[in-house]
Amino acid sequence: MILASIYFVLIWGLFILFFVDYKNSIFFKFLTLLISGITLILSSTLFIDFDFTSSLYQQQIAIKLNLFAINISLNFALDGLSLLFFVLSSFLVFLCLIFILNNESYKYYSILLLIIELFLLVIFSVLDLFIFYMFFEAILIPMFLIIGVWGSRERKIRAVYLFFFYTLCGSILFLVGIFYIYVYVGTCNLEYLSFIKISLSEQKFLWVAFFLSFASKIPMFPFHIWLPEAHVEAPTVGSVLLAGILLKLGVYGFLRYSLILFPFASLYFSPLIYILSLVGIVFASFCAIRQTDLKRIIAYSSIAHMNLIVLGIFSFNLIGLEGSILQSISHGFVSGGLFFLIGILYDRYHSRFLQYYGGIVHFMPLYSSFFLIFTMANIALPGTSSFMGELMLLLGVFKFNSTASSISCLGVIFCGAYSLWLCNKILFGNLKVAYTIKFSDLKFKEFLILFSLLIFIFILGFNPNTINSFSHIVCLNILFDIF
Repeated sequence: MILASIYFVLIWGLFILFFVDYKNSIFFKFLTLLISGITLILSSTLFIDFDFTSSLYQQQIAIKLNLFAINISLNFALDGLSLLFFVLSSFLVFLCLIFILNNESYKYYSILLLIIELFLLVIFSVLDLFIFYMFFEAILIPMFLIIGVWGSRERKIRAVYLFFFYTLCGSILFLVGIFYIYVYVGTCNLEYLSFIKISLSEQKFLWVAFFLSFASKIPMFPFHIWLPEAHVEAPTVGSVLLAGILLKLGVYGFLRYSLILFPFASLYFSPLIYILSLVGIVFASFCAIRQTDLKRIIAYSSIAHMNLIVLGIFSFNLIGLEGSILQSISHGFVSGGLFFLIGILYDRYHSRFLQYYGGIVHFMPLYSSFFLIFTMANIALPGTSSFMGELMLLLGVFKFNSTASSISCLGVIFCGAYSLWLCNKILFGNLKVAYTIKFSDLKFKEFLILFSLLIFIFILGFNPNTINSFSHIVCLNILFDIF
């Protein structure tokens, strides 16, 4: 089984890394890249045998344990939805390991990244609701260490506590809801729960309990306060993983649990979702326009894009759901690339303040080309993955609520405004020789990372069915459960 092999490689790889002496740094780096590379290759091979006509889970693993006379049954499986996030996680973690190859703390960095990868793969494949919750919260620990230990400024302690407080406190009701389901049904297995009929009053309570946790992860307005702080203080790979994968945990939770288990409550609370999402889109866009920190601009841009994705999820039609999934995957590539680009600038001059940069195109033409293309992808230029994702989203939202679709289009316009302003300020602004004369263009490692992300952005832009073919059956099943 390929899925079992992936877990075997990661678990045993981490076990071996703990006992490898870092004095032999070349062997240690080779080993970490080998572990993550094998995981990525095995994850990618799951696409080959995928059955597009089947609505059942594929690549299933069932593990039965007996602890203190308590029978525990763990089920892991993948379908079209979870497989996309599964492979995205493996891909971005592999790129992050390449990016930090020359870091002095590579040993601890790499181990934490591989732990994050293991937790993410479990989250996207486990079918037990309680195990999902355990890893959903456990991923806070390695991210807490990455931001708190290797953060860039003194405010990193405040940032990690905000991150920990918002995401953990938002999950308290989530845990209560899981216990209620277990007492009421007798199991937390998703396959069984999907056939259980829950009363409307119970659905409302459980939906709110799940919503607070997922909304904090996305994050939706007003649970977004932690994200700009965490992005600013996090190192580059921390920001890439936050924007590229961790924000998608809330999207995955809505699609996998809220819509399937509580369909009537999802319809009932859709006006609340639309109000919060629209406020989040407009508010985050206005905040992005007035920022002077490069990371804050991209962080608020991520908040606006993620709230737009939530609108697509709760459009309750096929094109909106498929668009939200496509935009989620696209956002992982685009935002990840933008944070890599900002991290490259920070490594060269150790500053992210916009006023220090200008006329970079004269000294870093290759870097400037990538920055311009990723900026165009961020504002959904036709031919990029974001264009098809946002177009499908807006069409789906328009079918459900034309007023909300019109307001959400403001977010697209504002995104173009602050993205082009940022690009023009950095690349084509007044030449600041004192700051930029010593800059060097992209290294081969950096070029390889950015180019690999760019390939997928154009592949999804010209052929969005690459993603939609995997999510189509899943979206049909979700709509069937709702209606």
